[in-house]
Amino acid sequence: MTDASTAAPNTNARNARRQRPDLAEQLQQLKNGAEASAEQQQPPQQQQQRPPREKKPRPQGQGQQSQQQQARKPQAQQQPQRAPRKVNPVLERLFELYPQLFGARFVPLKLGVYEELIARHPEDFKAEDLKIAMGQHARSTRYLESVAAGLARHDLDGNALDPVAPEHVHHAILELHRRRTHRNPGEDLRPQLVARIAKAIEASGLDREAYAVLVRSRDANNNAVVDEALAELAQQAAKREALLRAFEASGRTEQEFAEMYGMKPGEVARTLQHARAERQAPAPSVAEPAAPVEPTEPAAD
Repeated sequence: MTDASTAAPNTNARNARRQRPDLAEQLQQLKNGAEASAEQQQPPQQQQQRPPREKKPRPQGQGQQSQQQQARKPQAQQQPQRAPRKVNPVLERLFELYPQLFGARFVPLKLGVYEELIARHPEDFKAEDLKIAMGQHARSTRYLESVAAGLARHDLDGNALDPVAPEHVHHAILELHRRRTHRNPGEDLRPQLVARIAKAIEASGLDREAYAVLVRSRDANNNAVVDEALAELAQQAAKREALLRAFEASGRTEQEFAEMYGMKPGEVARTLQHARAERQAPAPSVAEPAAPVEPTEPAAD
């Protein structure tokens, strides 16, 4: 009897021997497949760093809308600006004929200059056109500044004549103040006005009472400003008189007196000289109140 173990081949053993390499191969294949899959899933080193994002182009409609908005901005900023005024051709002709009077620097003109221009240049100017142009010139801020400064009036040849009358200086100062107040509504410019009128009073050569009578008007506010300027001048005069009395009582020289009070010698000398002139001035006479004076210079903008 044959042994069953030797007579019949053991298929299980053969299968086992065959399966071992098959399993190893399968495992190796699985391993290789897993590594390949991992390599495919893992991005290359160059792709780990993300490149900077490129700006996406805006849609065509949005780009046009943005350009239109930017185009509107300068226009909106230019709207508040006033267009330059056209220069009156008559004023241009006056500038050509008299650059020293109607050029870069304005000076007060003598009374009656309108008639003189008509007589000198009958072919250059029509009477009505020249009248309008001269009114514009006299109402300009630059011309009013020259009048308010108390400069002398000039003829057509550029010769300086008599100074501007004190009442004309006064009304030019008031008009300039009115224009500045209109441009700066929130700013208190009254102290500057009072100080400027006080200087005009001193430069007029009139005593304070005579000046007050000369410039009185129907405007209560303007009269109040004049009273404030007069009060300020009176206070300054009282201080000068007190300084003069102290100097006379000290028995010192002006240099020593200035050093004693910590003042500049030149300032002391001027103050004492002013005080002596005021002391020697005759007492003001009581004048009859005059009728209210209205501005003779054009006062429109």
